[in-house]
Amino acid sequence: MLTRREDIEKRTEELVLPILAAHEFELVDVEFVKEGGNLYLRAYIDKPGGIAVDDCETVSRALSDLLDREDYIADSYILEVSSPGLGRPLKKEKDFVRSMGEEVEVRLYRPKDHRKEFQGVLSGYDGMSVTIETEEGERISFEKGEIALIRLAFDY
Repeated sequence: MLTRREDIEKRTEELVLPILAAHEFELVDVEFVKEGGNLYLRAYIDKPGGIAVDDCETVSRALSDLLDREDYIADSYILEVSSPGLGRPLKKEKDFVRSMGEEVEVRLYRPKDHRKEFQGVLSGYDGMSVTIETEEGERISFEKGEIALIRLAFDY
């Protein structure tokens, strides 16, 4: 059974996908979260070469109209449409496939070898586990259930 949050995210995803397809954009993620007393409905979108502010505005207007018409969210919320940004989290299988060979940061729920944070090149993904190769050439595998967050790494 889906939670209320999951249901809202799923219904929003169904509404936004045709809008994105029309513009040849990709849906990275949808989240419905509470932050600092406000509810946010966020859609993260992308395209080859990156998303521009105008792209976000186009999708936001179209999605906002559909959300008003469908009216399935009882609470007041703030709609945000944006690019996934530099530290893009990997959540779906396509994220892992696209990011193979890229530098990633992995944060665990519980320490492994006395550490909770690892960085390396994403070298394997099979749906159940993720493997990275560290700078030292060490291959480390993590079960998906161990991972609190995995995202593309970026240098400052």
